[in-house]
Amino acid sequence: MAVMNDAVFAATTQIAQKDALAVRNAFLKYDLDEQAQLLVKMPVSDALAMLHECPLRHVQILLDRLNEFKQEVRARQIASGLGLISSEAEPTGHYLENSVFNHVKERIGWIVVLALMGIVSGLIISHYEDTLSQLVLLAIYMPVIAAAGGNTGSQAATLVVRALAMEEIKSRDWLAVLWKEFRVAMVIAISLAAVIIGRVIFFSGDVVLPAGMTLDSIALAIGIAISIQVVISTTIGGVLPMIARALNLDPAVLVSPVLASMVDITGMMIYFTTVNWMLGLGH
Repeated sequence: MAVMNDAVFAATTQIAQKDALAVRNAFLKYDLDEQAQLLVKMPVSDALAMLHECPLRHVQILLDRLNEFKQEVRARQIASGLGLISSEAEPTGHYLENSVFNHVKERIGWIVVLALMGIVSGLIISHYEDTLSQLVLLAIYMPVIAAAGGNTGSQAATLVVRALAMEEIKSRDWLAVLWKEFRVAMVIAISLAAVIIGRVIFFSGDVVLPAGMTLDSIALAIGIAISIQVVISTTIGGVLPMIARALNLDPAVLVSPVLASMVDITGMMIYFTTVNWMLGLGH
């Protein structure tokens, strides 16, 4: 097997970014097997600096080749450094070849923790029992709050995860992503609030209301609560994958369950706090 010129891959502590492209070009002249062997011998920091300049698909192929050469540790070091994997929910090895127990072992931690977080939503609802008893109409729109936040947050997260995978954005672009998702969320929130307000006003005429309270004020309170939830959930959904990538966690696996738990908790808090404040309930 050919050996890469020592002058190209000198044992330096870091490859300067200006040299990374030249190193990459020299590296790519070798076939895949030779490239994999070079990755085993190179310092991890140098390999990461060079692979940052390589196409994502080629990096994934090289990681697969390292696994074939029984270099799983080096493959995981490189993948973790590039933020491609190292999620607790990603077992090593081939998906179908891993046992059911292995998959369960890798996933159960997150599921249990997030399930316990779900109890918080129940505690919030129980805290506002007086509010629900005063105005039963609010209970009808509790699922709408959860669904609106979950759907918009998941949409934003999915788009950002895809953009990260396609290398259209980097973790350092979080502020630009936050600003874009906030603007998108505002438009969606206003549109959704208009629909919900209309739904409450035109289809809740037979509901018995507390003295001194109008259907218009209730509709406005619910609409504003949903708007706030949509804006917060969408911006969190947009930024959460970038936080996961910055922490070397797998955004595709981690974001959905974490986002769902966060939306459930924040949704109930926003809903009851907003309607209590606007309608003077719970006093």
